[in-house]
Amino acid sequence: MPTSPSDPAQPFRSAEPSRSTRPSDAAEPAAPAVAGPVGVVDLAVVGAGPAGLAAAVTAAGLGLRVALLDAGDRPGGQFYRHPAPGLGAARPEALHHGWAAFATREAALRAHESAGRITHLAGHHVWTVVPSAGAPTAEWTLHAVAGHAPEERAAAVTARAVLIATGAYERQLPFPGWTLPGVVGAGGAQAMLKGGLVLPGKRVVVAGSGPLLLAVAGSLAAAGAAVPAVVEAGAYTAYAGRVPALLRNPGKLVEAAGYGGALARHHVRLLTRHAVTEAHGTGRVEAVTVARLDRDWRPLSGTARRIPCDALAVGHGLVPQLELATGLGCATRQAPDGTVALVLDAEQRTSVPGIWSAGETGGIGGAQLAMIEGELAAHSVAGALPGGRLARLTRRRARLRAFADAMAAAHRPGEGWTGWLRDDAVVCRCEEVPAGRIREAADDLGARDARTVKLLTRAGMGWCQGRMCGPAVAALAGQEPAADRRPLSCPVPLRHLAERPSAER
Repeated sequence: MPTSPSDPAQPFRSAEPSRSTRPSDAAEPAAPAVAGPVGVVDLAVVGAGPAGLAAAVTAAGLGLRVALLDAGDRPGGQFYRHPAPGLGAARPEALHHGWAAFATREAALRAHESAGRITHLAGHHVWTVVPSAGAPTAEWTLHAVAGHAPEERAAAVTARAVLIATGAYERQLPFPGWTLPGVVGAGGAQAMLKGGLVLPGKRVVVAGSGPLLLAVAGSLAAAGAAVPAVVEAGAYTAYAGRVPALLRNPGKLVEAAGYGGALARHHVRLLTRHAVTEAHGTGRVEAVTVARLDRDWRPLSGTARRIPCDALAVGHGLVPQLELATGLGCATRQAPDGTVALVLDAEQRTSVPGIWSAGETGGIGGAQLAMIEGELAAHSVAGALPGGRLARLTRRRARLRAFADAMAAAHRPGEGWTGWLRDDAVVCRCEEVPAGRIREAADDLGARDARTVKLLTRAGMGWCQGRMCGPAVAALAGQEPAADRRPLSCPVPLRHLAERPSAER
């Protein structure tokens, strides 16, 4: 992605190259260890974000032997991103909310690693989980691709229980011009700032829907970007029917007030019930068209205006990443924001015995809720649920989940958003499939679901496998979003498939 040629994030850097404030940042991450002599562990945790990290250290503290597998080189997931050590970040915590909670758990991870209670397998992309063949008791084998091309290797871990904490990715609703350079995801803009200390541009419009927009706009403005507007498609009046959930979470209200204060200090205008309906530019984005929406998110005639910018950070919330869970047959449900999430019981169990899940996979709720769910899942796996602390965790989870559901319902996309899609607007970026071709498949060729549209148009057949365009394709086909069910959750070299035991094929 193009970045600003200047260095507006300088306040977060030290005056000269120096060590990071944390000892583990002093050197570049080592090459990922490959699972070998790990043996059978009690619990394998997939994902080292807030939920997975909390689950792993809690389970180890309860006496379980744990393997923590994560695609990243360092723990933290998408939320707690680390600046590269060579950037000399003086205060990485300045770009994060709730850094102390993460730092405490990361320190516990290092301690459990040293004691041999946790094996942290960084750089491991788990692509399938299958029952172990010939095991005397119920066990699972997790297959992963370790390292990076062209030197990636096959790896496998066997566990008696599995906790899936794979997090989420951004939901994008396409519009004309969204493929222009300079148009990035809202979360992507945050990741650029947290991980690379760079901005997507000097003048950045933030748009879409959901509370993430306020955090992104505040961070970009604090790092030196001009943010002419936050364009929110929803309306905060939608929270009016959820007052009890709001009052039970005063900390969240204080957090929201802090974001509002940051926008006011940086003179950022908040436009509610508005959307970016088109991006304009040649070599990169130069301006966006913003229009007012009706209650169903249909653009209102005569309300369009242009806002000059050199970058657009846009996103409409998050989508739970469920491929591993649905590949196992775990039951799903529709969340209040219209996405598909896992069905979980009070102890974070999925519908498949031996498989637990925590964090965004059970419905988008944020890092604080994810950590609590990770702890609860670990206690459940260890069989240590009774006790006062568990009761407190359960109450906190219920309180935070109620708030998350209120947010999800308030910012759920309205059905009319497809009204800003001209027929020539690209929907599937990978295969360059325009909206008109998808509408033709649905209206003239009889396609009634995203799978049939894919077969007729190739929408969703590209590198991202429909993660970016899936919700849009389903909406244009007149279908509610459905859970993806696929045998591989990420690209896998063919030689790794050939090396699997025949009993697993």
